[in-house]
Amino acid sequence: MKPTSELRSLERRRSRLLYAPLVLFAALVGLFFIRLFSGDASLLPSALIGKEVPPFALPPVEGLADRPGFTDADLRRGGVTLVNVFASWCVPCHQEHGLFMRLSKDPALQQLGVRIAGIAYKDEPANIRRFLGQDGDPYAMIGADRSGRVAIDWGVYGVPETFIVKGDGAIAYRFVGPISEEAYEGTLLPEIRKAAQPQP
Repeated sequence: MKPTSELRSLERRRSRLLYAPLVLFAALVGLFFIRLFSGDASLLPSALIGKEVPPFALPPVEGLADRPGFTDADLRRGGVTLVNVFASWCVPCHQEHGLFMRLSKDPALQQLGVRIAGIAYKDEPANIRRFLGQDGDPYAMIGADRSGRVAIDWGVYGVPETFIVKGDGAIAYRFVGPISEEAYEGTLLPEIRKAAQPQP
């Protein structure tokens, strides 16, 4: 028979082992909340800033005959392009959509040659058509990314995300999450104008 002191020591070790998963879980939850509230998601860094867009070719959305799909080559033909990754099932995409409609009709941006391209992320053609039919279509071209592969190559975390691409195909800016009125006026428009400036 083991001495009492050894039995107590054994019980203490067992109780520590019982609580270890709980402590680990609590630490993971704490880390999650720290990351969740550690700042503005739109400021997430992107390894692609300053680099050319990744190679891709997206077909058009079925049933949108007047909106072609597009490739990386289409983003190297001069002028600034906003590439908006969206989906009809994404509530924040509906919230920011009015700002893209306004942007598409802005005479000053039209004069600069700014256009908007959409990447329809993991969405059904009928749902995309319904979304654009109800809320308006600001896109000069829309590519159907049914598998989500192209969005992954762009480093997209989730929809919506918006990229500003210079006329030579280099990514100038990335905005993560829905664009608010404040972000539209204070961030997006200045970044578009900066990207549209001639290179020295």
